[in-house]
Amino acid sequence: MMNEDPLALLPEIILALAAVAGLLLGSYLPRRRQWPVRLLTALACIGALVATVTVWSDAPRTVFGTTYAIDVATNAGRAIVLVAVLLTLGVLTGEFRSSPRESELYVLVLLAALGTIVLTGANDLLLLVAGYLLASIPLYAIAGFAKDDLGTEGALKFYLLGALLGITMLAGATVLFGVGGASAYAEIAKPLEAAPAAAVAVGFVGVLAGLLFKMGAVPAHFWVPDVTEGTRPPAAAFLTTVPKIGAVIAAYRLVASTMDDTAVDWPLLLAIIAAATMTLGNLAAFFQQDVRRLLGYSTISQVGYLLMAVTVATRSSLALPGMLLYLAAYALTNLGAFAVVCAFPRLKTIEDYRGLLRHKPWLAISLAVCLLGLVGTPPTAVFAGKLTVFTAALDGGYAWLVVVAAVNTVASLFYYLRWIVGALRSASTETAPELDRWSETTAYVTAAASVVVGPLAGLLLALFRGDLALM
Repeated sequence: MMNEDPLALLPEIILALAAVAGLLLGSYLPRRRQWPVRLLTALACIGALVATVTVWSDAPRTVFGTTYAIDVATNAGRAIVLVAVLLTLGVLTGEFRSSPRESELYVLVLLAALGTIVLTGANDLLLLVAGYLLASIPLYAIAGFAKDDLGTEGALKFYLLGALLGITMLAGATVLFGVGGASAYAEIAKPLEAAPAAAVAVGFVGVLAGLLFKMGAVPAHFWVPDVTEGTRPPAAAFLTTVPKIGAVIAAYRLVASTMDDTAVDWPLLLAIIAAATMTLGNLAAFFQQDVRRLLGYSTISQVGYLLMAVTVATRSSLALPGMLLYLAAYALTNLGAFAVVCAFPRLKTIEDYRGLLRHKPWLAISLAVCLLGLVGTPPTAVFAGKLTVFTAALDGGYAWLVVVAAVNTVASLFYYLRWIVGALRSASTETAPELDRWSETTAYVTAAASVVVGPLAGLLLALFRGDLALM
């Protein structure tokens, strides 16, 4: 029984229809007046968000057989992605407003968001690979959208690594299909328990490789700093935020649904990857002068913390709600930090931000809030998410990983403070930097929301509690 229910996919359908409508509408609008497509994108995200909220309290279930799950992880992923896209529009507008290809950019954003949401609900290996492709191909175009040298170089590196690990992911899915006899998670869970451990390990690592690329984790992280530095700052904000949401949730669903009773010691593998990711990201960020490259390595380290929740997916009841809370907090805070960068398109290094407090005090405060938030300073949202994830890892028996994460958290304060202290020092010039008002407003909204969401973390954790739709 296929239990076909298209209305269960209403948020995804809205995004798909908006992408098609945006492409058609953009082809008829004047080249320098394509703002209606931007409005259409915002309305589509709001409509999809409303559709998500209306089914939030429904019981977990699967549709179209067991290929797509509708549960708390999917709904939370939908909501986080949609809010992140709305915030991204705030930083994209100033950079690409009146661009002759503006409508194309918004269509690419909608398609990438749709692919990311598909990843969050994918309950089948084939759908997981399809979601990976849909969430990847538009991003390659976004990375090189400006058609400049650095952006083109970053997009090429992004594409080549994505193609390699995409093939690796497909090969891994093929191996799991071969030993499991099916592609649906619900159908391969039992066969994998009796399958040869070596074959299961090879298949799992292959599929995981693609997801590690999407989230920017070691050893598939090489694209992150180059793309973040080379592409336009608003595009970097989107690329370092939204894809990670789908990849982390997809990895959680994969291990929780199929790998729990196998002979493969996947928790230890993920714990090692998490430790390596957070450590490498922090160490590489220490002496970066380019603020975009610094934020690129910062996003790598954040993925390491998020992978702690995936490591204990089957060992702690706090793992899923903690991971979802952390994802929401990270998306909000990371977009806030990038919004400040987008507000000053001509400032590239930490030294360029010297004296920001004097020229734009509220933006300097917003920057400090977001950067300290990424560290996990109370009462910001990331603090609540990080604390919950650390607790889940401790509850799951990975005390050593919590110690590594705590040391990394303290160490990360160094490079964030280098930027903050420079922004709060005396100005090196009397001339105020050029300012983008759309990004400025987005920075204020995200910084304020980061502080407000922190004390409300208990309510969000209650919303994020629930079971995965395994059957």
